[in-house]
Amino acid sequence: MNPLGALTPINAEQVKLGEALAFDIFDAWGNLLHDKGSVVTDADEFASILDDGYFEDSMGDAPSIKEIPLPAATQTSGYSQPAPTTPDASNLAPIITPAKPAENNQDTELNKESAVLDLDSVRWHVGEPFYLQVQENPNVRYTVRLIGYVKNQSILVTAPRIDGRGAIIRDGQNFIVRSFPGKKAYAFTASALKSVYTPHAYLHLSYPKIIRCSAIRQSSRASVKIIASISVGTPEQIGAVSLSDISMGGTSGILKRAIGKKGDEGIIKFKVNTAGEDAYLSIPIIVRSIVETENTDEFRYGFEFVNIPTQSKIILSSFVHQTLAESE
Repeated sequence: MNPLGALTPINAEQVKLGEALAFDIFDAWGNLLHDKGSVVTDADEFASILDDGYFEDSMGDAPSIKEIPLPAATQTSGYSQPAPTTPDASNLAPIITPAKPAENNQDTELNKESAVLDLDSVRWHVGEPFYLQVQENPNVRYTVRLIGYVKNQSILVTAPRIDGRGAIIRDGQNFIVRSFPGKKAYAFTASALKSVYTPHAYLHLSYPKIIRCSAIRQSSRASVKIIASISVGTPEQIGAVSLSDISMGGTSGILKRAIGKKGDEGIIKFKVNTAGEDAYLSIPIIVRSIVETENTDEFRYGFEFVNIPTQSKIILSSFVHQTLAESE
């Protein structure tokens, strides 16, 4: 089997429920999900294709360049080059250059099982949080936001800050850059090209040749230390819980006294900090487990998140994925 080329997210205009697929569909790791010509009739399966499906750009039977939608205008600066007209396929250059073997530990960190994309294949929007980790000092991290990019030249992000003040970034400083939009995690290496201070402070990062993408699992748990308030049961019982881990699907933690019972519904409230801003979450829960700890005065509870409001889901996703990245 030939190696896969660049994988591009499926667009809703490229597949139709109940119609034969025009190309093979893969997941974020390059595993084949559906063969070309197969027909998807299940609505849930079709929705999963739109959320997590990819096609291979370099395949001869993939959609033509005219059929592949351009990135949304908000993804690029006004200096992005226009899309080329459809050339002879035999003269097309590869979408990406092959990844070079890792030369250091930082590069190895990006060589996990993942799909390889080029920047035009990534659906980032202006204002997307980026998390910069300094390669030579992994404990130093900054949160910035995407401004745009000049194709094949640089990515523009807001200036890194520490405690409200601008951080000193030297030209040539190397970073691992991560972002977590939706159900995907993206990572690439970049170096600081130039810090600009007027009229507004921003930073030019080197344009990545490749971006690695992996799917984020619902069960991926991040270690945390958060004090939350919960109310469960009928009549309502209230308590404070010390959360030790959290995922998109739920959380667990220690209570000093037992309240409620398995199967009780309730609300959990807590504060998180993501992309440099505090946010307060109030999420419906179901009590899934209650276990007495070795300290008989404490109980470990497991909670499932249910019917998470859309805005809370966005904040929770950003917080969980940011915390996972910071723990690497």
